[in-house]
Amino acid sequence: MSEIIDFLFGQYRTYETVDIVLEIIAVIFGFLSVWYSKQNKIWVFPTGMVSTAIFVYLLLKWSLLGDMMINAYYFIISIYGWYIWTYKSDGEHETPITKTTLKEKKLSVFIFIATLIFVYAVYTYFEKWTSWTAYVDTITTAIFFVGMWLMAKRKIENWIYWIIGDIISAPLYFYKGFTFTSFQYLIFTFIAIFGYLAWKKSLNKNLSIS
Repeated sequence: MSEIIDFLFGQYRTYETVDIVLEIIAVIFGFLSVWYSKQNKIWVFPTGMVSTAIFVYLLLKWSLLGDMMINAYYFIISIYGWYIWTYKSDGEHETPITKTTLKEKKLSVFIFIATLIFVYAVYTYFEKWTSWTAYVDTITTAIFFVGMWLMAKRKIENWIYWIIGDIISAPLYFYKGFTFTSFQYLIFTFIAIFGYLAWKKSLNKNLSIS
């Protein structure tokens, strides 16, 4: 039993207690954010902003620039998403769940490619191409950038990006030595699957009414 615990959490011996506590708090608020997103509740944004703000600090301290940029972007786009979700174009109804249009699909591709180029430039400037994880970071950053943008616009396809990104991130964070965060992404994967199904049910219901 002790060998398993050491395998999972042994790396935390070298961490400062405050950083461990902050990571756990960030993970808890991250869970809340994804859960509220699954429930299609506006609380997805304030809880997510708490989580991402903490992770920006921790990831910058741990020199994980790609991951840090993801969370900084989350924080900023959450402000936009908070506005979009509560905006009532007709003065009565909030922004509904919808599918992406052709234009939004093209924008998604643009955001993905632009993010790849941006992260590549940042990693090159700071000479961070020292491990294969940097290349995976670049891809997951682009995936999550698109996913967050689509979630802010309440597009059902956002869950597909979350599922793919979470599946990649769970083992990646474990390899990096951040077990709590790895568990977070593992659970995120299942929540994202159920989130997609819940949003799809809500979307079909709205389409049948209209």
